[in-house]
Amino acid sequence: MSSMPTPIEIAIVGAGPHALTLATHLLQKSPQMRNKFLVFDPSGTWMSQWRHQFAALEIPNLRSPSVHHPHPHPNALRRFAQFRSEELFPPYHLPGTQLFEDFCEDVVHRWHLENRVWQARVSRIEPITYRSDRCFRVVLEDGHSVIARRAVLAMGGGIPQVPDWVDKIRSSYPWGRLCHSHQVDLGRLSLRGERILIVGGGLTSGHLAMGAIARGAKVLLMSRRNLQEKLFDADPGWLGPKYLKGFQAESDWQKRWEMIQAARNGGSITPAMMEQLRQARNEGKISFHEQSQVVDAVWQGQAWQLQCSDGKVHECDRIWLATGTKFNVCQTPLLHEIQNSYPTQLVNGLPVIDKYLRWPNCDLFVMGGLAALQLGPVARNLSGARMASHSIAPALMKESESAFA
Repeated sequence: MSSMPTPIEIAIVGAGPHALTLATHLLQKSPQMRNKFLVFDPSGTWMSQWRHQFAALEIPNLRSPSVHHPHPHPNALRRFAQFRSEELFPPYHLPGTQLFEDFCEDVVHRWHLENRVWQARVSRIEPITYRSDRCFRVVLEDGHSVIARRAVLAMGGGIPQVPDWVDKIRSSYPWGRLCHSHQVDLGRLSLRGERILIVGGGLTSGHLAMGAIARGAKVLLMSRRNLQEKLFDADPGWLGPKYLKGFQAESDWQKRWEMIQAARNGGSITPAMMEQLRQARNEGKISFHEQSQVVDAVWQGQAWQLQCSDGKVHECDRIWLATGTKFNVCQTPLLHEIQNSYPTQLVNGLPVIDKYLRWPNCDLFVMGGLAALQLGPVARNLSGARMASHSIAPALMKESESAFA
């Protein structure tokens, strides 16, 4: 696309799996929608951040079964993998990373979405009035802006969560010696002979641990509680009426939030990964430190000196925080002016939105973890992307008089 049209009907912020899922659902309902939306992403391509994260942590396959993906038809990935069945892993045909990446490229090609991503980082979304209609000015980091009648926030990852003790570190330390998991790129590291503390009890911890061990490091895996072994991060009952019926019947937003926390229950590790970690422990390459957390960390000489809640003292060369991410409107700059102009109730940082995942009193929609109070605990997952698209697409398709006709 040589030049950006302005104004536009729909601005979608982010070009990850959620945005791609919404795009295919819109086009399934009406191919004419193709020229009505534009996707904004710093990479200028679909799925760039997703690809980077999976490559950086050397993740071999997805945790979600093969029915969860950006195509509107649940069996599309299985059909695509007809001659690549060895890349569908038990149980539940979990797609290999390369298979899923190739499939998403095929989806982009088949739905003619190659030219729908504009390379730009969105810095602000300002509510404005344009030709007597309420719209948005989407302000880009390079200073340009575009007017959009409707906007969708489809950014995925959330804000990195960091333990309290990190803020209390008084000593300075070399760059790269304390990182959140999203900053780690295993392929760029030489770790032979190093001792690495990995903080967190989720699947990301496992991927980081196995990557470090493969590079000759010794790993201390520390979690606040005992490691949990689960196939999925939330019970499959949350994908349908089994649990969602009761969730959606609950009118108390705080109770909904509590149901989400209980369902996700912190991080968990798949049985396949636990088997690898136990084998590594038997070989003396990793030690588990459960029901423990760092109390104080000091960079001394060439290593970290760690005081822990169980009274033990450890020494290590690097600390990796696999402590997950959170979703919070107050820490999402793109939503500051929306919240100022159209205030909505927040429950522990999550916005109260309508059943179409629309921000009250305006045509801004949210996907991913920010939509959890409507979608439940799988909102941030691939299955949540499909659920969100089922909610948002009808509202975007709804006939209304365009300000730009």
